[in-house]
Amino acid sequence: MPTQDKTPGDEAQIRKLIEQWAHALRARDLEGVMATFTSDALTFDLAPPLQQDTAERLKALAAWFPGFSAISYEIGNDLDVAVSGDVAFSHSLNRLGGKLHGGDQFAIWVRVSMGFRKVGGTWKIAHAHTSVPFYMDGSFKAATDLNP
Repeated sequence: MPTQDKTPGDEAQIRKLIEQWAHALRARDLEGVMATFTSDALTFDLAPPLQQDTAERLKALAAWFPGFSAISYEIGNDLDVAVSGDVAFSHSLNRLGGKLHGGDQFAIWVRVSMGFRKVGGTWKIAHAHTSVPFYMDGSFKAATDLNP
């Protein structure tokens, strides 16, 4: 994917921001996750509702984090970042997993696309979309058993 009109270091700064976001997610650090987003960010996440503004994302994460004794999150090797001026986007296949307090564990591959804006000279996540495909065989079950 061609990257144009970027200042030196923009792509590296965005990759660092993505890792900062993932680190905060793994640490179940609510404030750390929220700090990576713009104040008006909109997300399309795995959990309902269909879209989340800042207040809804905060509420969803605050309800989600306490259920886990551990969260794992790996950013895929296919992470691609494109930058143009003060906007950018990325996409990758990432591995989300965790251990629930009851002992159950899970790990699934998710599709992640993010949009970024440079705000006051600092890159922030302005949009994030995380999804899993579903089987179109009439069952409409999430296809969480897929691997890249």
